[in-house]
Amino acid sequence: MLTAPQDRIATIDLIRGFAVMGILLMNIIAFSMPEGAYLNPNSWGGETVADRLAWLLSFILVDGKMRGLFSLLFGASMLLLMDRAEMAGGNGVHRNLIRCFWLLMIGTAHYFLLWWGDILSLYAVLGPIAMLFAGRQPMQLVKLAFLAFAIEFAILAAIILAMHYADALTPNVIGLTDQDKIGAEIALTRGDWAGITAHKAADFWHWTLAGLKYMTFDTLGFMLLGMAMLKGGFLTGKWAREQYVGVARHCFLIGLVPMLLLGIWAWGSGFDVTTTFGVMFAWSFPFRIPMTVGYAALILAMAASGAASALLARVQAVGRMALSNYLLTSLLMCATFYGWGLGLFASVSRAQVYLYVLPVWAIMLLWSPLWLGRFRQGPMEWLWRSLILPRPAPMRINR
Repeated sequence: MLTAPQDRIATIDLIRGFAVMGILLMNIIAFSMPEGAYLNPNSWGGETVADRLAWLLSFILVDGKMRGLFSLLFGASMLLLMDRAEMAGGNGVHRNLIRCFWLLMIGTAHYFLLWWGDILSLYAVLGPIAMLFAGRQPMQLVKLAFLAFAIEFAILAAIILAMHYADALTPNVIGLTDQDKIGAEIALTRGDWAGITAHKAADFWHWTLAGLKYMTFDTLGFMLLGMAMLKGGFLTGKWAREQYVGVARHCFLIGLVPMLLLGIWAWGSGFDVTTTFGVMFAWSFPFRIPMTVGYAALILAMAASGAASALLARVQAVGRMALSNYLLTSLLMCATFYGWGLGLFASVSRAQVYLYVLPVWAIMLLWSPLWLGRFRQGPMEWLWRSLILPRPAPMRINR
């Protein structure tokens, strides 16, 4: 039986724990290989059948789904924070705006100091927009979420079609086939921290605009859907186990086969740059949505069954410290692959690089419950909360 402090919801922490662990399965490629490898195995690290199978499995099962879970939970947690602030006599909107501001600062620092793939900044920017709809009824939120998804798909489809038919938008624009650029990226990342940081500073606005272009309505839609799922009792574990099992079954039936067929299409094209880019971004997007919900339902079904409760309790602890664990992952992976650390960037194959995920998972599962046995929250959660208050938040558990 999962338990949580009075101000926490155990099931939300559990899903968040799986999400922060699962997202490393995709991010490990971006940590360890040139940027183009995330989108296309031909760009880097996709030479063998094992490498291509690794791409296929990660595309079908992981890509976009763990980030979707994070976005769902960010929307839900934002709603919880607003409600609790108002129940305590405060201003929920004001509290959330401050929360998003400091998350933007943390995310920006994460980008400059550690890793270019930060997602926190995007959440901080879109959070206040999602907050505008917090008072809507669950079904209204669902409709708004799917409107956002429809806009996202239209934008992505337009970009892909333009790549097919407009000479101005060649595949080389995204750097997937330019070996000189890939070689320069490898040399840069194997270099020192100062050089990497200077490059990220020069690329900051391009990175910001690219994130907004490709992920705004995707992320916003999942935030709104998370609000609806919280209000409907889905995320709080109030549904029966059979209902969660049914939702998971239907969602995976909708999503798995099309994802497999799209992956086969990309592979069958020889990982043609434009085809694979379209598969990764646009054509798979409608099927990532049900699979994301399916994962949430599957996790909640496991929690409802009481299976492997000791392990689930550890995953829940990971979720209670999701911000700390997310940033810890960046620190450990950059120290492993970047030049200021062990310098293993672009030296491990796609199939083998997943072995580096296992020790990070073990660290998360070991240190999170140990830390929470003595402290109320993770170190970065404490810092974030202290900045919001603004005063040092209580840290140690009173015994």
